[in-house]
Amino acid sequence: MDRDAYRRAVGRFATGIAVVTTRLDGIDHAMTMNSFASVSLDPLLALFCVEKIARFHAAVLAAGVWGVSVLPDTAEDVSRLFAHRGRPLEGQLDGHPHHRGGLGVPLLDGALATLECRTTAVHDAGDHSILVGAVLAVATPAEGSPLLYHEGRYRRLA
Repeated sequence: MDRDAYRRAVGRFATGIAVVTTRLDGIDHAMTMNSFASVSLDPLLALFCVEKIARFHAAVLAAGVWGVSVLPDTAEDVSRLFAHRGRPLEGQLDGHPHHRGGLGVPLLDGALATLECRTTAVHDAGDHSILVGAVLAVATPAEGSPLLYHEGRYRRLA
C-alpha cells in the first residue's frame, strides 16, 4: 500500500482541531491533535491518538489525566503553535489565556468545548497509542464555529 495515497485518502475526512493538555511534575504539556473522538455515552468515554515518539506521549501516560480544548476557527495560531515539535515546555501557555480544571490540567479559555479525562486504557496502534479516558468534566464556555482540517489545510465552515 502506498503511504502517500493513504494519507491523501484519509485527508479527505474533515476533522476538528483540539489542543490536548496534561500536567506532570509541575510542568504543563500541550499538543495539537485532530484524532479526538467520543467513544461511549455509558460510561462517558473519549479517546485521542498520540505518536509514541512525541514527548507528550510519555507525559500523558505518566500523568494519567488530560484535558481537551476544542478550538474555534479564530485559533489557527494556537493550533500551529502546539503542533510545533521541540518548542520549550516552560511557559508554553504564557500568552494563551487558560485556567486549570478540577484535575489540574490546563484548559484554554475561548475553547468551544473542554473535557477533562482520566486514562482508563491505552492501546498499541503502530507508531501511535490510543488513549481512552473516562470523561469526568465537560464545559461549553464559548460559542462559535470550529477550526477544521481538511486535505492538509486549515478550513472554516462556510
